[in-house]
Amino acid sequence: MPRYEYKVVPAPNKGLKGKNVKGAEARFSHALQELMNGLSGYGWEYQRAETLPSIERVGLTGSTTEWRNVLVFRRLREGDTEAFNPELLPAPHQFTPELDPFEAKKGEIAKNPKDYEGFFQGENGVENPDDLNAAPALLSTLASRRKKSAPKRDADGDAQEVATPKDAPPPAPKG
Repeated sequence: MPRYEYKVVPAPNKGLKGKNVKGAEARFSHALQELMNGLSGYGWEYQRAETLPSIERVGLTGSTTEWRNVLVFRRLREGDTEAFNPELLPAPHQFTPELDPFEAKKGEIAKNPKDYEGFFQGENGVENPDDLNAAPALLSTLASRRKKSAPKRDADGDAQEVATPKDAPPPAPKG
């Protein structure tokens, strides 16, 4: 783990004059900029600004608390630059996509079509086992069933009773 040394310096109280620097805020910013750039030239990295209390004597027996603004900088210790050796992550393994399950099933059906004869036949109306796009046929079959069994409605939207053949069993009670 790298070790750092820290430097704490007082924040500037006054601005610093400079070329094309006008106004109190610009002068103060220029003073901060010059301080930070000066220390960074020696390898110091700016960390943060702090406002900390400082107890100072007033008179012979009195004391008062003054608040001081300081800037905190850090840099690696001289002997620890070689000790800092970050560990690199291992290279990711090569991704090989697996076969799509739909394509795998299609290949399996092509090899053994007799095993899947009843799979595509029946209610969905698909007779050809090679037709894997059975969804449209299934949807149309279900839609036609829905149309046949839906009760007819009159102009008010009320359901009308549908005449049932005499041989049909009575409807089951609800509940």
